[in-house]
Amino acid sequence: MPTREPGGLTWKSFPRPFWYDSGMTTKIAVSLPDELVDAARRAVTEGRSSSVSAFIASAMADKTRFDDLEALLADMAAESGPPMNLIDAGHVKPLD
Repeated sequence: MPTREPGGLTWKSFPRPFWYDSGMTTKIAVSLPDELVDAARRAVTEGRSSSVSAFIASAMADKTRFDDLEALLADMAAESGPPMNLIDAGHVKPLD
């Protein structure tokens, strides 16, 4: 039985059947602004994506990678400080 969490129900709230392979896809419904739907359909029409679902999955994967990288950079900055400007510090000569 699903449990209600502070943020509402999540997919983890619903038990998966024993035969469900975690590599399978899950069909969901989302609401998107018209211009994003048009962009996804245009990508399919122009052959840049095999389907609207593939286009959206790719965009979500890119966003996930970006968020992971952003978190890594934040952790690195917290650990060792922000990146140093090597030119201003005199360690590297500027290219003319």
